[in-house]
Amino acid sequence: MAPENFFNIDELSQGIPRQLAEGITTRIFPGEQAMLSLVHCEANTAGSIHSHPEEQWGMCLEGSGVRIQDGVEVPFKKGDFWLTPGGVEHGIRIGPDGVTVLDIFAPPRAEYRKAGAGFGN
Repeated sequence: MAPENFFNIDELSQGIPRQLAEGITTRIFPGEQAMLSLVHCEANTAGSIHSHPEEQWGMCLEGSGVRIQDGVEVPFKKGDFWLTPGGVEHGIRIGPDGVTVLDIFAPPRAEYRKAGAGFGN
């Protein structure tokens, strides 16, 4: 068992689980000032356009897709990362290989501090 505040990306029992959409799940790791979300997207899925007041950074760890942000579609692949300022509408379309994305929210999203479903608003 890992000491408190140490985690492993492959340990599926860690984090707060959340079903964001059909085929899109996450495990959330909240802190006091920031929150990490490890998002797994199955091939050819999509996350709805939404917004929230928190700043969000995202980094593609595996796979590829299209990030839709403020009406602009930007293809991404492993290693690409992006900033979504608070209040900006955004979503995602996943490619044929699926995607793993690390999202970082600041401040933490209150609705993500417990298991649930949806992107929240």
